[in-house]
Amino acid sequence: MTTDTSGLSQLGAQTHQPTDPDSAHLERVPNPHADTLYVARFSAPEFTSLCPVTGQPDFAHLVIDYVPGDWLVESKSLKLYLTSFRNHGAFHEDCTVAIGKRLVALLDPTWLRIGGYWYPRGGIPIDVFWQTGGVPEGVWLPEQGVAGYRGRG
Repeated sequence: MTTDTSGLSQLGAQTHQPTDPDSAHLERVPNPHADTLYVARFSAPEFTSLCPVTGQPDFAHLVIDYVPGDWLVESKSLKLYLTSFRNHGAFHEDCTVAIGKRLVALLDPTWLRIGGYWYPRGGIPIDVFWQTGGVPEGVWLPEQGVAGYRGRG
């Protein structure tokens, strides 16, 4: 089965890095297995944003799991969207939940969760978790696989 990519503006093309999340263009492609419940996972172990108060960088390991409906997120556009946060000032909670909500608005998935495992600043790690509801019955959902922060090793 071939997927029609004619409507995509970024895949296979030279693109510029969006300067902020609002100007980033997320794209989607048809799900060739829309009749099957399965989990797709994206991990972004080097996610970066800025503290909105100090302007200092914040770092996180994001894990996005979703059960697609009719649509899949196009991975290059997701990468560009996530990197658009590098110069964006927002709190950890805002970044994590906003990413999840934007993906839900684009994809209308059967289910989605995002885990934001933020590295400590000021001695306190802030981990943020959001999901759209209960996991669909019969879906195999592995743990996100990110170790909790251990400050004393």
